Amino acid sequence: MSSSDSDSRDASVSTPHANFIRHLIAQDLASNKHGGRVHTRFPPEPNGYLHIGHAKSICLNFTLAAENSGLCNLRFDDTNPAKESQEYVDAIKDNIRWLGFQWNGEVRYSSTYFQHLYNFALQLIEKGKAYVCSLSPDQGREYRGTLTEPGRNSPDRDRSVEDSLALIARMKAGEFNDGEYSLRAKIDMVSPNINMRDPVLYRIRHLEHHQTGSEWCIYPTYDYTHCISDAIENITHSICTLEFEDHRPLYDWILHNLELEDLCKASDLGDSMESGYVLPEQTEFAKLKINYTMMGKRNLLEMVETGTVSGWDDPRMPTLAGMRRRGFTPASIRNFCESVGVSRSDSMVDMSMLEFAIRDDLDKTAPRALCVLRPLKVVVTNIETGHVEHLDMANHPKDETMGRRVVPFGREIYIDATDFEEIPPPGFKRLTSGGEVRLRGAYVIKCEEIIRNEQGGIAELRCTADMETLGRKPEGRKVKGVIHWVSAEHGLNATVRLYDRLFNIENPEGKEVLDYREGLNPDSLVELKNCIVESSVANAEPNARYQFEREGYFCIDEKDSRPDELVFNCTISLRDSWTS
Repeated sequence: MSSSDSDSRDASVSTPHANFIRHLIAQDLASNKHGGRVHTRFPPEPNGYLHIGHAKSICLNFTLAAENSGLCNLRFDDTNPAKESQEYVDAIKDNIRWLGFQWNGEVRYSSTYFQHLYNFALQLIEKGKAYVCSLSPDQGREYRGTLTEPGRNSPDRDRSVEDSLALIARMKAGEFNDGEYSLRAKIDMVSPNINMRDPVLYRIRHLEHHQTGSEWCIYPTYDYTHCISDAIENITHSICTLEFEDHRPLYDWILHNLELEDLCKASDLGDSMESGYVLPEQTEFAKLKINYTMMGKRNLLEMVETGTVSGWDDPRMPTLAGMRRRGFTPASIRNFCESVGVSRSDSMVDMSMLEFAIRDDLDKTAPRALCVLRPLKVVVTNIETGHVEHLDMANHPKDETMGRRVVPFGREIYIDATDFEEIPPPGFKRLTSGGEVRLRGAYVIKCEEIIRNEQGGIAELRCTADMETLGRKPEGRKVKGVIHWVSAEHGLNATVRLYDRLFNIENPEGKEVLDYREGLNPDSLVELKNCIVESSVANAEPNARYQFEREGYFCIDEKDSRPDELVFNCTISLRDSWTS
């Protein structure tokens, strides 16, 4: 019914909520600030897989552009070859498409602008706004000071323009070792904003780059590159998370100390100034934080590398790759990101909001199926051996357009072991010794006999079926319970993975947590072998989603499933199994 190919087209997105960024853009359009243009960008660093926090930024940037007939670029701010790779680039592009968005034109890379960035660095040196520094990285950190202590000037701060130009040319030519020299902006070493204390603009790194190869051995820093790349791409609204608020003065300093005409010539505008070229201005919003979830890429990478999880796409991970593999839908993630809103204040979102969005979408889009997780054999003694009845069942109880399916029923079936109690507790409404229960979409059965194994456990149940109860109420008695089942002859063997929170503590990245590993939930994955699922799912596409009746929402694992060995991941239960 549902596949990875159709994911980006499923369901609609919630009605957009008003927020301060939408209001700001409306004001800019009213004043014709950018000539009536709205041009945003999503600028990830390709040093890991995207997670649910990035999804909020993706949805915001692409949606704001679409709402205003604008454009949104995808640009990789790829300034650190030590941590970046083509694998991350490909995964990021794939997940943006999966979410249902398409970027403007070709994928862009800051590395494409390396020559422009170098030329602008020369311009800053020539203006006396930058200098080549010989302090090592450790010495640079020492000279920078702290949040409570001012920094100290580098011994090279007054190096001549000519010497700095000569040294950066030699840096570019590969004459020096890593860390031997750097290019620093000349701003203010006693600034209360530590980002303004002569920040590094270029550093030496003799590393292969995933886009430029060995062409460069000096690389610009993120802060220097990010704002100039926005200017080159003629971005009107540079939207970032709140952690970059303290970086904004540096971005503004860099852009306002470069020649506007040169920035314009390097941009998509070419040599024309007639389009009303305006320097981009940064606007910050609070990043998405979800309780019982960790989203720091450094920690996520560590969990992958240490085998704490099976990979970036482990269904317990907050990555979009993990959520996709677990069966989350693009529409549910988009709706969730819209529902949490956009604000300037950091806050923690409850996991239940994401779970609601998932359930709400899957309830509408997931076909139903029968699956027994803990099989207990039932022999219906008043049905002949070999007799098969083909029962007609709806694929969805509320949507006739999803069609119907045939479910075989015969003498031997499986029910879930938790649906039988020899001595039932109070309020138990399922099958009991001597009691009756209705099989979903089939007959009322009565337990007549319990067959035990050598250890005294229950091996199977012998029952009789009231053959007059298909689609009817039984005569003269009331049967309250309804349970699911699967034909023993026709059912398919499957492995089912049940997932819980990866962490037992509400904020695994909180300041009070010394080691996030202490909060790992040992029961975050439970794998059940020898489950039985109805035969109608045999030809389902990879990542197809189902509601297993009375159990929850599940999807076929596109990575581990085989035609002869189905593996299902539990996307989410039918209701919260825990409360925060």
